[in-house]
Amino acid sequence: MKVLFASSEAYPFAMSGGLADVAGALPKALRKRLIGCRIVMPLYSSIPNELREKMIFIRSITVSVAWRRQYCGIFEAHMNGVIYYFIDNQYYFKRDGLYGYYDDAERFAFFSRAVLDIIPHIGFIPDIIHCNDWQTALVPVYLNTMYREGEFYRNIKTVFTIHNIQYQGKYGKELNGDVLGIPYESQSIIEYDNCVNFMKGAIQCADKITTVSPTYAREILDPYYSHGLDNILKQFTYKLTGIVNGIDYDVYNPETDGLIYKNYSVDDLSGKEYNKQMLQSQMGLPEKKDVPVIGMVTRLVKHKGLDLVKHVFEELLRAELQFVILGSGEWQFETFFHEMASKYPDKVGLKLGFNPQLAHRIYAGADIFLMPSQSEPCGLAQMVALRYGTVPIVRETGGLNDTISDSGDSKGNGFTFKNYNAHEMEETVWRVLAGYADRDGWDILRKRCMKCDNSWGVSANAYIRLYREIAGR
Repeated sequence: MKVLFASSEAYPFAMSGGLADVAGALPKALRKRLIGCRIVMPLYSSIPNELREKMIFIRSITVSVAWRRQYCGIFEAHMNGVIYYFIDNQYYFKRDGLYGYYDDAERFAFFSRAVLDIIPHIGFIPDIIHCNDWQTALVPVYLNTMYREGEFYRNIKTVFTIHNIQYQGKYGKELNGDVLGIPYESQSIIEYDNCVNFMKGAIQCADKITTVSPTYAREILDPYYSHGLDNILKQFTYKLTGIVNGIDYDVYNPETDGLIYKNYSVDDLSGKEYNKQMLQSQMGLPEKKDVPVIGMVTRLVKHKGLDLVKHVFEELLRAELQFVILGSGEWQFETFFHEMASKYPDKVGLKLGFNPQLAHRIYAGADIFLMPSQSEPCGLAQMVALRYGTVPIVRETGGLNDTISDSGDSKGNGFTFKNYNAHEMEETVWRVLAGYADRDGWDILRKRCMKCDNSWGVSANAYIRLYREIAGR
């Protein structure tokens, strides 16, 4: 079985979110299970030089973008036992950052065509092309409408994974002729709600549609979560399945993590106490061993539940606790937490932006991890928190619902609340603080968290079953 994993980003080469973690970890897990999985992604100028030095040039070809022919360089690199291919075109990819440009539709239409065009030149004809989010959503569309009769493409099947349905690749219909180049008789495939919608095209053309948790697969059939795509998804429900992401246990391992202050294990948690002390010191908080530290590593945006936190934050600060917050996002939340850190310097530690080292140190040093998302397709942070023995508080949505169960039954691995309500979240925090006060019970819960298996093994096996189903094996 051979799989070509098409992604707009992948760890460690280019990262903006959870997709990069998935693209960096899932192919590696598949390789360990004897699935020939390779990755293809753009060659961004932001890729560090030390990683560029690992790349070798294969050859150059030209790729059609509607009526134009554009240069495409093909580079190859080997990392962690996985082969990566890089699509080079400086006009499209020599820019700061990955996304957010006026011509993103053209950039990723080019990339999608290139994913298909390089296949005759890399000595790897995949059984499956696994596409991810709107940036690669045109791959199944192009394959079915323009490539299917070619000798290299006749037997290729496609999987399309929705990591976040909010971002669909929606543009004006004028793109059809000038940028996308899809034949006139097939243009209706990518049209939806009177515009071009890349994701809609993939939903219609892919052999299977996956999303990153079973709960999210159900939620996106509801208009509240679907961002307008519920009608088309309901037509193709037979294709849809949810598979929870995993986390890379080589990257997130408190026993070996070089980014934290001191390593520790489920059998010896003394190092976690040291991590807490050093985290308090780094964040300018009093070093109080018995005061619970609540950590948040998040984008500071509304759908992450920040409006709930904002509503009851000062009420929570009346308790004997500390908050450590790392993230960036909307101005209203950055300003609010900056004000709180200034007003309560002994209780709130804040770092705006993103710092991977500090993120790991928060996972290791905090006692509690707060993740009250309005929506969360899968979420990785709650699984990382479990790995480091930091007890999660989550709302029962998406992958949070599939990975965290309430410990009120003495069997769960965290604390949960159902409704998107600030006071319901607040009541859950009070329950957690009461649990923290029972030190023996808390240690039992921390160890239960650390023993949870959220590695990529289970998820990779689920993908392998899916691949074999559509490949007829």
